[in-house]
Amino acid sequence: MTIVPTVRVRHMQTALAFYTQVLDFVMASADAEVSDPTHVALLREGDLLFLSSHQGDGAFGQAIVVMTDDVDALCTTFRARGLKTPGNPDAPVEVHEGPLNQTWGTREFYVDDPDGNTLRFMQG
Repeated sequence: MTIVPTVRVRHMQTALAFYTQVLDFVMASADAEVSDPTHVALLREGDLLFLSSHQGDGAFGQAIVVMTDDVDALCTTFRARGLKTPGNPDAPVEVHEGPLNQTWGTREFYVDDPDGNTLRFMQG
């Protein structure tokens, strides 16, 4: 069985630019014309994620976990591509500002997409 989350977005072109140009996702399939409302399948290291701008496909503000081997390297790469963090990117006092060790044994940082959905990049 495979479970694939669907992330609701307002404007597919904006979401696609963020997910593909900043977060290393690649487009796997899409409607013939990528205009709203539409549905797109993305891949990242072999795992699927669906984006949808259809009104009934989920709610804004979801949280998705992305497991990775090196959150520090990813965070550095994403910042080099223009990822903005809420405060000082060199002072990881908040999980959105940089990777930090959680009390439950993982190392994580969070990224908010343009629609307020959160991707939690986790190394465990």
